[in-house]
Amino acid sequence: MVVLTGAGEAFSAGMDLKEYFREVDAAPEHVQRKVRRDAALWQWRLLRTYAKPTIAMVNGWCFGGAFTPLISCDLAIAAEDAIFGLSEINWGIIPAGVVTRALASVLNQRDALYYIMTGETFDGKRAKEIGLVNEAVPKERLRERTRALAQTLLAKNPVVLRTAKLAYRHARDMAWDTAADYLTAKSDQAILLDEERGRETGMRQFLDEKSFRPGLGPYKRPK
Repeated sequence: MVVLTGAGEAFSAGMDLKEYFREVDAAPEHVQRKVRRDAALWQWRLLRTYAKPTIAMVNGWCFGGAFTPLISCDLAIAAEDAIFGLSEINWGIIPAGVVTRALASVLNQRDALYYIMTGETFDGKRAKEIGLVNEAVPKERLRERTRALAQTLLAKNPVVLRTAKLAYRHARDMAWDTAADYLTAKSDQAILLDEERGRETGMRQFLDEKSFRPGLGPYKRPK
């Protein structure tokens, strides 16, 4: 389990303008490529496909480049008074890297373009309304709610949980026929790799033992 959050009053203020732009712009081309490649590695390549669940806990300011790791996490909980913003337009630049691509994966077109084009800020409650985060809670409850969500995920079968999240990330951009084949293969893979034999256990507890009711709680995992 990974919970990504910030220190002090900020989740992240985004990219360091001096370090990432001015100093990189003056560097040789191979240095520019390396800096951007290294940033992409942790900001979205690793986070999007990380084997364990990832939760963004947005505790404060969240601007620009911070949207990439935020959206790359599987789930996100924000403080109601956290402040979000895509201020790039005010600096004479665009939300680059993969910020715009990340936004397109979670926001509808009208909301995404509104904040990209105006540079206006919004709070955690608005972030919940437009689907940028799963929940917005009072700041004093942020850690408690995030911890409760993490505990819920930790109770799930880890192989199936990992397969389910990766299957979603890939299947959402596939044609339906392709997705049908892919998801069947991922399901078979999960069954093969699952040492808990969760499918068999769940079926037995539901059909034979009558001790498990799907939708009302998880099957009883072996200890």
